[in-house]
Amino acid sequence: MNKNILTIGQAAEYCALSPRTLGRYIKSGALKASRTPGGHYRIHKNALQSFIFEKGMYPLADHHSTVKIKILIVDDDSGIQKLLTKLFLKRGYETETAVNGFEAGAKVFKFKPDLIILDLIMPSMSGFDVCRQIKENPETAHIRILVITGYDTDENRTEIRKAGADGYLTKPLEMRRVMKLVKELLKNDITVESISDRKV
Repeated sequence: MNKNILTIGQAAEYCALSPRTLGRYIKSGALKASRTPGGHYRIHKNALQSFIFEKGMYPLADHHSTVKIKILIVDDDSGIQKLLTKLFLKRGYETETAVNGFEAGAKVFKFKPDLIILDLIMPSMSGFDVCRQIKENPETAHIRILVITGYDTDENRTEIRKAGADGYLTKPLEMRRVMKLVKELLKNDITVESISDRKV
């Protein structure tokens, strides 16, 4: 069973609420959930974490919590890696880096990121292929992918959207814009169409 998929009872215990109260949040739309063919609710842990942060609830809003959102930075530019790592660590995220698509593939399953910052043009395997493989695999399709590139063309935007990317930013990166989009993506309420076509 996928450990990232929770029942209402498991989710309620995780955030110290009663199952009935959590059910009301789901029905109101405040907490995103899916339903099984039998009508039972299932909540993805990413959606639950975003909900807890938004509401300032226990335990994720607690500064002593050991649960952190994980971001994997995939870029062969060491300068970009260091810049983004510093940015995210300073804000309490847990980070890992990869220099190419093959290394990224291994770390996706070992590190289990909530969000991937993905460069488009890399040696060996392009960001297009990495994004496509992650989004086509049911075990990793939930991971948010923010593409960054110094090659901003209509063709690249169209292709990466088709590959399933959730966001798109052009280099040189402005850190304020990076953080704004990262926070939006981690809320789980942004659609591919609403971000991919806009320059942030």
